[in-house]
Amino acid sequence: MFLAKTATANEWKAIAAAVKTLVEEATFEANSEGLTFRAMDPSHVALVDLSLPNSSFSSFECDKPFKFSVRVEDLVKLVGRSETKDSVEIGSTEEDAIGVKLSNGYKREFTIHLIESTAGAAPLPKLEFDMKATLTKAILEKVLGDISVVSDQFTVQATKDKLTFSGKSDVGKAEIALASNDADVLEFKVGADSKATYSIDYVQGILKALGGVTDTVQMEFSTKKPLRLEMKLNDQGAKLWYFLAPRVSD
Repeated sequence: MFLAKTATANEWKAIAAAVKTLVEEATFEANSEGLTFRAMDPSHVALVDLSLPNSSFSSFECDKPFKFSVRVEDLVKLVGRSETKDSVEIGSTEEDAIGVKLSNGYKREFTIHLIESTAGAAPLPKLEFDMKATLTKAILEKVLGDISVVSDQFTVQATKDKLTFSGKSDVGKAEIALASNDADVLEFKVGADSKATYSIDYVQGILKALGGVTDTVQMEFSTKKPLRLEMKLNDQGAKLWYFLAPRVSD
């Protein structure tokens, strides 16, 4: 038996939206410790790694490993019917499907038929980074929005006391520096000066998908290495990691 219940719909809305940025089919794996999901987009540019420990649910049961695959569009439509204060309960059924219950006085029950996924397992990159910073989500969105006016990619450079974002194209150029002691910089550690370039659309897409679920973003990178973003989905341990390959033009 598998059953996972959240007290609100926020987490599932964020999960569905985040997964939709990468793939059309999603395979979730559950065991006694919790629920996980990992997938890479078809172009192998971005990867999402999701961990929902059993403690992050208001109720959780899984007596044996359980794997289920669904069409992401179906999941997005279903959780889209939920309201913020709805509890969301997802569980196994006797048929080849999962059951979903939404409740906040007004109760709804759905069944989604499972699919046979053709996607292979996405390996998790083993990386060490020279730079780590925790920023408010608001400032990162603002910075990327400003740079997107002139470029579809951004270069981020870390030195011992500041983080500099820049972008340029035929349109022009933009540069924004965040000092290590700025109010929007909550953590700042630099082991070595680092510089890399990434796609703006990919990062903006995942930040938009998570909406108001998280208000901080931990970012790690090194010169010409992937970018890793870590975001909390709730205060009970649910997290999402996002890996993005650097642009080869860097």
